[in-house]
Amino acid sequence: MLIMTLMRTVFFIYFHNNNYGLKDVTSSFLLGLRFDLRDVSILCLFLLISGSIPFLNPFNEKAGKILFRIIVVIAAFLLAFFYSVDFAHYSYLSQRLNASVLNYLGDAAISTKMVWQSYPVLKILILLGVMTWGVSWLINRKLKKIAISTQLSAKRSRVIWFVVCFLVFGFCIFGKADQFPLRWSDAFALGNDYKANLALNPFQSFFSTLKFRRDTYDIAKVKKGFSLLAPYYSFNERDSSRLNFKRNVLPRAGAIKTTPNVVLVICESFSAYKSSMWGNPLNTTPFFNEMTKNGIFFDHCFTPTYGTARGVWAVITGIPDVEIGTTTSSRNPSAVNQHTIINDFTNYSKYYFIGGSTSWANIRGLLTNNISGLNLFEEKDFSSPKIDVWGISDKNLFLEANKKLKEEKKPFIAVIQTADNHRPYSIPQEDLTVFHKIEMPKDSLKLYGFESNDEMNAFRYTDFGFKTFIEAARKEKYFNNTVFLFIGDHGIVGNAGNMFPHSWTEQKLTMEHVPLLIYSPALIGPRRIHELCSQVDVLPTLAGLCNMPYQNTTLGRDILDTVNYKNKAFSFIYNPDEEYIGLIKGNYFYKKQVKGGKEEMVSVIDNQPVPADVRDGETKVMMKTVTYALYEVSKYMILNNKK
Repeated sequence: MLIMTLMRTVFFIYFHNNNYGLKDVTSSFLLGLRFDLRDVSILCLFLLISGSIPFLNPFNEKAGKILFRIIVVIAAFLLAFFYSVDFAHYSYLSQRLNASVLNYLGDAAISTKMVWQSYPVLKILILLGVMTWGVSWLINRKLKKIAISTQLSAKRSRVIWFVVCFLVFGFCIFGKADQFPLRWSDAFALGNDYKANLALNPFQSFFSTLKFRRDTYDIAKVKKGFSLLAPYYSFNERDSSRLNFKRNVLPRAGAIKTTPNVVLVICESFSAYKSSMWGNPLNTTPFFNEMTKNGIFFDHCFTPTYGTARGVWAVITGIPDVEIGTTTSSRNPSAVNQHTIINDFTNYSKYYFIGGSTSWANIRGLLTNNISGLNLFEEKDFSSPKIDVWGISDKNLFLEANKKLKEEKKPFIAVIQTADNHRPYSIPQEDLTVFHKIEMPKDSLKLYGFESNDEMNAFRYTDFGFKTFIEAARKEKYFNNTVFLFIGDHGIVGNAGNMFPHSWTEQKLTMEHVPLLIYSPALIGPRRIHELCSQVDVLPTLAGLCNMPYQNTTLGRDILDTVNYKNKAFSFIYNPDEEYIGLIKGNYFYKKQVKGGKEEMVSVIDNQPVPADVRDGETKVMMKTVTYALYEVSKYMILNNKK
């Protein structure tokens, strides 16, 4: 602990940021102690368990003493090695050591020469040796003193102390008294890259990125993709060599002139075919259905992929989350630095409301590190009671948000993230006098997209939350000058029956199809739009609607800009479980396995087979090239969309 604290002090002195004095980074040092304590406790826990085996006792048994010294030497070497490499890494890239350095092993000969020519390798090796010997000598010297004065205590006492130490070390490894453990994203909650890097240590940053070390992109494919996508996104093709995705967008015709507030609601599992807007006979969302008749309703909105963390990522950054498998970009420390159009809402107060904790999926790092002046409200900040693992109920979340927003004097942009339409499908007892559950036969539930009455009633309760919120907001002064945007974080895979063409069920498009509603009765007229769109389009559309200039750096577009969006609509799809990429454009859905190469093309407007001239002609070639371009560019943007 002493050595790691000393290393953090050296880091602060050597990589000093002139904007911060020692008082300004006190929070970084205190958080850093907790990260260090976790690593020390892992070592101590291993020593506790191994040393408690009778023949491996480090004080009385020869084998135990040998093992203890070996462990200490290894630990001392790793400590010296990781910090040495970490300091060199930060000096070169301004990033703490991360697992991407392992990729250099693919070109070991070249990498070795580069290191030899760039760094004083011999001095570093000598320093490593001295530090390893010094730490080992100090600890072994202490061990001998303890061994001389120590007698074996009673078995009962040893058991008690084992349990106490085990629990203490376990708590230190978990890191905090909370539902979620201490995570790297807690460092970025400090709101500044330098403070975050100061709080981290090389063990935390390295092992947090280990699962992402193969995240990479082919720069040649990215440049080719840039050129292919330029007509759709107004990229300057001359910028393809330096991959400049920035577009400075000016206010457009038809925008709202009143500096409106914005409330963006990200709705948990808001699957389109389960709702009322497409005629589901169970009529689960009657209030939202009425809202769509008084707002701008996009009925062909698709999320780029499945999962709440991926959905939040796409909305906030404007980039499809194409991380492989169960990992998500929000969990990748190398992707924590992101530009977001939310910051272009200058002179706006910024809010994020979530009923649970943003430690979930490391969303905290994405939000607090990138949204300037963010007012973040989580379960601990509300007076309403927690009802399950996801925190307070959606109804209470909406009312708590309304309570804060009605007091705001400045224009505001607020994000509200719901959660109740998710297992365990909790509905608070306090609401059952107003919200009445219903029971439907199992065959009817299955026929119209639900597995159980609990799931269906949770979906209905979501609509109850919308109604409670809008009715409460309508009583406040801010309502008439506010744009509300509702969008699902993702859909749910399932049988859409005859509500949609069979391809929607067979190709699992129900998993990504969600409602998108822009609602502001006093400011915009109602219409239903059939153009394809995506979560990544949310923030550019809101900025364009609010009559402001903004800088767009990613793959979102203003879907209300009829001049630049017309005839360019499509939705990119990525399935991380089955590892396929796809594109919905016009009447068709094209998809291809990333590794296997299997291709499919189906109609999304009827149940007819794709005509041969389309399946084997220019339409398929265009959809294939655009799909791959979006995939390659997304991989690049995740790591290169810095604020």
